[in-house]
Amino acid sequence: MKFLLVFDFDHTIIDENSDTWIVKCAPERKLPNGLRNSYQPGHWTEYMGRVFVYLGDNGVKEDEMKRTMTTIPFTAGMIDLLGFIGENKELFDCIIVSDSNTVFIDWILKAAGFHKVFDEVFTNPAAFSSTGYLTVQHFHAHHCAKCPKNLCKRKVLKEFLDKQLERGVSYTQIIYIGDGGNDLCPVMFLKKNDIVMPRQGYTLEKRISQLAQSLSPVQCSVLVWSSAINIMSYLKLLIKE
Repeated sequence: MKFLLVFDFDHTIIDENSDTWIVKCAPERKLPNGLRNSYQPGHWTEYMGRVFVYLGDNGVKEDEMKRTMTTIPFTAGMIDLLGFIGENKELFDCIIVSDSNTVFIDWILKAAGFHKVFDEVFTNPAAFSSTGYLTVQHFHAHHCAKCPKNLCKRKVLKEFLDKQLERGVSYTQIIYIGDGGNDLCPVMFLKKNDIVMPRQGYTLEKRISQLAQSLSPVQCSVLVWSSAINIMSYLKLLIKE
């Protein structure tokens, strides 16, 4: 009996967007209008690439970025939840599927001592170049019209589950915890026995309720959370069963 927990990162594990938080490192803590207005829908990774070039051009170094990123607050109750999962790893496999990047997520989880809670992190690969600039790449290529160019979370989840099956691992239930519009695609893939936990008041919850109103509801159960303590309570019930 094993459960798979799938977490988004921004506004789910942490209470902010890691990509917009890094702007605190910019001169006067803001981006020039031309750069800010250069974002095109579906091309966030390219936009962040330009942001990182701007930071590098302004002499923002790796250690300053790291210091800034590790001040992001976790969402309410999340530290308790991750501690609880860490204590019960024999029952829970735990992955992150996020549109952030490897550098930011690594810094934040390691600083808080939570990197061992997660079995795998699927996010855009990032690294510092020889000149000290942070660079970011697309996670993968895909053919899903609903998702941003760089990441289809459904494809990630499906490939992970297939790989686990090859290893002889199948899950009693998948529990998907997220907040954003790009979490809807993987949620539509979940089965009747699975559960989605959308964060209250965020895009994912709104999209799921719109689907229910248009009589094409998601197959899985829906449990809304406002604090990660709500999630922990549900997991405790699962374990008791």
